[in-house]
Amino acid sequence: MSKEITADQTARYQQALATDPTAKVLERAVSHQGILATSADYASEADMTPVFSIDLDTGKVANQKQSGRCWMFAALNTMRHHLADRFNLSDFELSQNYTNFWDKFEKANYFYENVLATADQPTSSRKVAFLMTTPQQDGGQWDMLCAIIEKYGIVPKSVMPETYNSSKSSELNSTLNLKLRKDAIILRQLVADKASDDDIATAKDKMLGEVYRLLSFSLGEPVSEFDFEYRDDDKNYHIDKGLTPKTFYDKYVGWDLSDYVSIINAPTDDKPYNHTYTVEMLGNVVSGRQVKHLNVSMKDFKALAIKQLQAGQSVWFGCDVGQSSERQKGIMDTKYYDKDALFNIDFSTTKAERLDYGESLMTHAMVLTGVDLVDGQPTKWKVENSWGEKVGTKGYFVMSDAWMDEYCYQVVVNKQFLPDNLKTIQASEKPTILAPWDPMGALA
Repeated sequence: MSKEITADQTARYQQALATDPTAKVLERAVSHQGILATSADYASEADMTPVFSIDLDTGKVANQKQSGRCWMFAALNTMRHHLADRFNLSDFELSQNYTNFWDKFEKANYFYENVLATADQPTSSRKVAFLMTTPQQDGGQWDMLCAIIEKYGIVPKSVMPETYNSSKSSELNSTLNLKLRKDAIILRQLVADKASDDDIATAKDKMLGEVYRLLSFSLGEPVSEFDFEYRDDDKNYHIDKGLTPKTFYDKYVGWDLSDYVSIINAPTDDKPYNHTYTVEMLGNVVSGRQVKHLNVSMKDFKALAIKQLQAGQSVWFGCDVGQSSERQKGIMDTKYYDKDALFNIDFSTTKAERLDYGESLMTHAMVLTGVDLVDGQPTKWKVENSWGEKVGTKGYFVMSDAWMDEYCYQVVVNKQFLPDNLKTIQASEKPTILAPWDPMGALA
């Protein structure tokens, strides 16, 4: 039976505050300064000095501005680092708008296919409701960008620069989602009316043509051929004519993307370590690369990231950036805010509990570009963000090793760094399919 709050209970709570000599002081501090400023422990800053035993020189940070494309910026940054080293070209970016265009176009088709696959279910079903909540968004995962690059290639930022709608994406997202939901009504009705496959395909083709037009007006139409003209860091002039986005990728990046695999740390009971997982209805390119995660212990997770950094290559990673994080100073540290001491309340939960109960999931992707090893053990990590140079140390953040333990969920590493047992599991094991709303399906 439900129980209401009684007057006696309220009186006890009031008496407890009245007899606490610190209550009024804390009330004034918290109510005027806010919870975070009042609970901040600035001693953390001394431990988070931006000095690292392994420190890759990766140049200026990029700026995703008012968009949710961190996963895309982070992935393209890892490729940019490689390209800059090969071609002596530090002040350079790959076009995030180009991959953004094709990602949104492919997400529209992916959404239509999921609508058709669930058209026999009522709109009240959890899967249909999940689809309609956010038909598409800016966010994504590493494997999804690989799917775009494998199909469409990439181009320099100079070839397809940012637009108003790529840098400030809310108007485009709301307009595109309005269209996708309207199209879902039409597709579901066609299925209900037992329309032929040809009629459904014709309707979907018209919808995709409209999406292409909407994206072209908002983001610009992607190039199919271009010349790459630049000066390297030694001021030498170069021009490479008649490139396509795929030949540009092959020549200037040249990675075999199948070599790079997603490693996660999800210590929940439903995901035993040393097994692979995928997420239902998660992706962008139909028949493209599948999202596939290998779940490992945090010890193995960090060891793999360190191996790749030691080899001179940066590491894409996903985390819950809003937890215990000071944005302006660029510090991510579990000790930075002490809310337990401020309120005399135990807020502690385990990483698994936070995942199971909706307190945490991956919200942001960045790049590991350094680590401080003391007696062989990591103490803090250097992080390249994509929020511009006005935060952190010219855009770079410092992450404590304890923060990585608690709030990092994914790294992408070259499979050459996997031990043989994990390499075999990653390559050969059929992944367990997780529900569409599983936290490991969160889009950064």
